[in-house]
Order: sequence, then C-alpha cells, then structure tokens
Amino acid sequence: MSKPLILGFGGTTRAGSSSEKLVRAVLSNCEKEGARTRLFDGAFLARLPLFAPENPERTAEQREFVEAVRRCDGLVIGTPAYHAGVSGLVKNALDLLEDLRGDARVYFDDLPVGLVVSAAGWQGTGITLSALRDMVHAMRGWPTPIGVSVNSLAGPLFDADGAVADPQLDASIAAQAKQIVRFAAAFQQPNENRGAA
Repeated sequence: MSKPLILGFGGTTRAGSSSEKLVRAVLSNCEKEGARTRLFDGAFLARLPLFAPENPERTAEQREFVEAVRRCDGLVIGTPAYHAGVSGLVKNALDLLEDLRGDARVYFDDLPVGLVVSAAGWQGTGITLSALRDMVHAMRGWPTPIGVSVNSLAGPLFDADGAVADPQLDASIAAQAKQIVRFAAAFQQPNENRGAA
C-alpha cells in the first residue's frame, strides 16, 4: 500500500483564517504520521462557481477539486461557524462533490473525515460541528471520533510562527490526525477501484 493521501479543504475568503490554519495543522500532523497531504484553502474555494446541478459544465478548478477528492484516502474539512452553520464557501464545495455520486466509491464511502470548526464563541462550535458531522454521514463518510472545535475569542490559537499555541488544542489535533491516518490505512483501496463506475 502507498502512503495514504489526506486532502484538506476549508477556510474563509480571508487568507490565513483560523479555520484554514487549523486544517493546515491537522494535515501537518497527518504528514508526521506518514501520510501525503494536499490543501485546498479558502482562496481556492472562493474561485469555485456556485454549484448548479442543472449545469454539467465544470471549470478547471472544479474538475481539479473533484478529482482530488475522488483519489484521496481521507479528508479534513474546516469551517468557521457562521450563524451556527458551515460557511457558504465550504457548503458550495461539498455541494460540488455531488459529481461523485456515480463513482464506484460513492461520495465519501470508506473515507475517514476529520472535522474542524472555529467560531467567535462556544455556542456556534458544537452546533456547527454536529451539522458538519450530519453532512459527512449523508455523504457516506466516517467522521473521526475526535472533532476539533475552538473558540477564537478564548485566547490566542497560534503563536507568532503560526504554530498552535494551546497544548490541549495541539494534542486534540494530533489525536485527530492519528485517527485519520490509521483509518485511512485500514480503508485504503487500490486506485483502480476509484473513479467512475
């Protein structure tokens, strides 16, 4: 088996948002566990046109994103909590993955999915994490038992170098990454079993 490929996506239109940094931190820990990683950040997601199910035409970026998800062995999805829900940016990316419905591996079937939520207050974090878990379940994915949710108002999340500043948060991120990579290795399928049926 090759090293599992863990794909992360999320963030906001603001470069270096806390949710994007948290996804990067999970992916970095996945690399420490022996995985290969790739990130589609908020700036990339912002370039994806609004998903229109009646329009089968796709931009080069839409095709790139769908193909990357099609070929990955695990996912990390990060979102800010906007009014107790996922951001429109992240929801649009999830909606685009309807293109995976006809694949041999439908949607996120047999994919471990680490979930990361950042909010300006605790109320939105739990509700949004729960909603995101429901979306992943609906897409046949396996949310990791450990979900990462942070209150960005509770103190600095990152130090001057961009590293996670809180030891407890750092431990949660590392534990989630271990679960993603371990489950990805258990579920890993040969690449020829992926793609359109």
